[in-house]
Amino acid sequence: MSKLDGRKLKILLAVVDEYIVTGEPVGSKTIMNYVKASSATIRNEMAELEKQGYLEQPHTSAGRVPTYKGYRLYVDNIIEKSPLSKEEMDAIDSMMPEEFATEDEVVSSATAALAEVTKCAAVASNISPKFSIISKVEIIPTGKRMYLILMVTSSGSIKNKVCRLQVDLTDKQLEFFSNFMAENLEGIAVNDLSEEMLKKLEEALGTYMLTLSPLVAEIYNMSREMSGRKVKVTGETNLIASDQYSQNEIITFLDNKTEIAKFLDESFSGLHVMFSPESDSFVINNSSLITSPYSKKGHQIGTLGLIGPMRIDYRKFIPYIEYLSDKISEMLSENDEEENDEQ
Repeated sequence: MSKLDGRKLKILLAVVDEYIVTGEPVGSKTIMNYVKASSATIRNEMAELEKQGYLEQPHTSAGRVPTYKGYRLYVDNIIEKSPLSKEEMDAIDSMMPEEFATEDEVVSSATAALAEVTKCAAVASNISPKFSIISKVEIIPTGKRMYLILMVTSSGSIKNKVCRLQVDLTDKQLEFFSNFMAENLEGIAVNDLSEEMLKKLEEALGTYMLTLSPLVAEIYNMSREMSGRKVKVTGETNLIASDQYSQNEIITFLDNKTEIAKFLDESFSGLHVMFSPESDSFVINNSSLITSPYSKKGHQIGTLGLIGPMRIDYRKFIPYIEYLSDKISEMLSENDEEENDEQ
């Protein structure tokens, strides 16, 4: 970045903007509409940008197109996002579900909306278990020999199951179990609750083992369900219809959707843009992945992503994904508050 003066930056910005729109190599005469300089000066600057790896020339007589390095500089340092209009936001809002929708309904609607407005593929995934810590385990009597187990994690995820026991538990047993869970499980990563740890916990119950071990076993089953990674891809037909990808690569991607989950973790610290040349394991060449986290009551619980060619409208698509990830967070937090008020 420091090696490029203001004019070179303006020229690079203009080349990327023009190429995104037309898909054709950009010549110096076109850049004269963006930068006040002679055609010869612009050609020299473009040649220098090519030497530095930001542009390339597909044919000897053709103009230049951005390289991966050029896109990276464009996205990270130059680009000014285009804010969404009220009409665009209203259109997106109309694609989202009504009040009291489940988490799955909200996320599914958001991915469908993102795929629709961008004509790319949208992907969503719950947060990686390595970031999710067990913060609370409670047991609540619900009827004769019936007990509700409630598990809450640091990421805001809540899981509950009803467990039937052979006997009714006394107040003393319930108190013991609550203290036992607080001492042995709170602060443990969800995916660290292994079968070996399960056996140790059951043994540690001592005289209560026969009575309470079914509850511990059910908690283990709940942790396995919570640690499972869910990846949802919408708009696959947009990938298939594009002429910018290898069809074999698209088929490989669609057969291994869950592989995309590891790339979604990059958005843990906020919006992230990744290009296929940055990872040998990203199967779709000449593509980009834009991701943004969504949360519930301040805790990140998942990621919304967009997969498209490197030649996409970043100025518009980044605001789209930011708006939708914020919309998911807003709706999930509001729904959670309403559920708590009802209780």
